Amino acid sequence: MAFGAVPGRAAESARKHGGSMKEHARYFWAYIPALGALGHGAAAALADRPVPGFVLALWGVCFLFVAFVIVRSILQERSKDEFTTRQLLQAQKMATIGEMASGIAHEVNNPLAVIGRETEWIQEILKEHPPPDVQARREVRESLEVIAAQVGRCAEITHRLLDFARKSEPVLQWVDINALIEEMVRLVERVTRGKNLTIERRYQENLAPVWTDPPLLRQVVLNLLNNAVQAIEKEGSITVMTRDDAMGWVDIAIADTGCGIAPHHLPHLFDPFFSTKGPERGTGLGLAVCQKIVTALGGLILVDSKEGCGSQFTVRLPRRPIASRKTFE
Repeated sequence: MAFGAVPGRAAESARKHGGSMKEHARYFWAYIPALGALGHGAAAALADRPVPGFVLALWGVCFLFVAFVIVRSILQERSKDEFTTRQLLQAQKMATIGEMASGIAHEVNNPLAVIGRETEWIQEILKEHPPPDVQARREVRESLEVIAAQVGRCAEITHRLLDFARKSEPVLQWVDINALIEEMVRLVERVTRGKNLTIERRYQENLAPVWTDPPLLRQVVLNLLNNAVQAIEKEGSITVMTRDDAMGWVDIAIADTGCGIAPHHLPHLFDPFFSTKGPERGTGLGLAVCQKIVTALGGLILVDSKEGCGSQFTVRLPRRPIASRKTFE
C-alpha cells in the first residue's frame, strides 16, 4: 500500500521463491548427500543393523535440513538481485523518459505560446470590431475562451514535464516545518472559502527544525493539499498533522475524508501520467514530482487509503539527511 514498502514486496517475493518446490528442484544437487545418507540408513535398517541405520538416517535428516536452508538462501538472494535489476532498469527507463519529456515540452511550448498570443489578439479584435450577429459573437467568444483554457492546460502539462525532468541542486536550510505547512494551509483555505470543507491542524508543539529545501517542500505540501481538496466532492474535512520520533524522522501527514483510492490503483500512484481524476482535473505528474522531490530530500512517502473512506499521505523526512546533499535529478 505504501510507497515506502517496496522493500517489503521484495522480501515477500524472496519468501515466495524460497518456498517454491519447483525452484528447489532446480538445485537438486544440494540434496544428493542427504538422499544418499537416507538411502544408506534405509539399507542398514533393512539389513538388521539398527544403530548404524539410525545414525545415518539422523545424518540424512540433518543434511536435508541444511540443504533446504542453503537452497532457500540462494533463491532469496537471487530474487533480491532480480528485484534490484528491475529497479535499475526502471530507473534508467525513467531517466530516458525524463530527457524525452524535457525535449518534447520545449518543442511544444513554442507553438502553444503562439496559439495563446493569437487567441488573445483575436479576442482584442472582437472587442473593437464585434460581429453584428449577437449569436455568432457569443459563439466565437465562447470558442476562443475554450481555446485559451486548453492552451493553458497544455502549458501546465509541459511545465510539469519540465519539473519532472529538471535537474537542480536543493538549497538546504533549517526550516520550521509547522510554519511552512501553515502557510500552505492558509493558501488552500483562501481558495476553498465558501465550500463545505474544514481543515484541522494537529501540529506537534516545539517541533525541531528540519534541514531541507523550503520551496521544494512547499511544492510537495501544496500538491498533497490540493489532491485532498479534489478528493472531497461535496463536503468533508482535511487533517494536517506533524510529529517527530526518537530516530530523527519528522512526519507530515495529510488526511482527507474523500473518495479514497481503489486498491488496484495504489501501486501506480507515483507513476508519471497516472491519474484517477480524469483528463480535465489532473495531468498525472503531481505525485510523480512529489516522489522525486521527497526522495531527493532523503525521505519517502507513505500512503494509507481505503476506497470510500478517505486517504492519508505521509511525508517522512530525516531531520538532517545525508542523501539530500545529492543533486535533485
